[in-house]
Amino acid sequence: MTLENPSILSHVSIGTQDFDRAVAFYDAVLSTLGCKRVMEHPGAVAYGKLYPEFWVGIPFDNQPATVGNGTHFGFIAPTKEAVHAFYEAALAAGGIGDGPPGSRSDYGEPYYGCFVRDPDGHKIEAAFWDETLAASD
Repeated sequence: MTLENPSILSHVSIGTQDFDRAVAFYDAVLSTLGCKRVMEHPGAVAYGKLYPEFWVGIPFDNQPATVGNGTHFGFIAPTKEAVHAFYEAALAAGGIGDGPPGSRSDYGEPYYGCFVRDPDGHKIEAAFWDETLAASD
């Protein structure tokens, strides 16, 4: 990674009860944001644009995967249209809507996003931040 990388995290990982279903879901959903598989191991796939930032896999200890209460993963969307594409792809791939695309007044004027539960119940989000509105704050 270069010093210009704006991310503060190296990566996150989530567990799944059904690896093939989870990979098919994230292949469809993350492609709407310009992400792709960047690394694969038996029982684990990493997604990102350049780096393995978001991992999906069978838990290392082979115990059942569980969903964290209060945990969610937010992905950056390049446009409002990408937020809609993410939401639609998630629903088509077996996700459950948990907040349709739109503004959220309590998140500030620059925010536009959506929330979905993946097939394992993990809460995920796609968010577009309108930098022109953020600059006027």
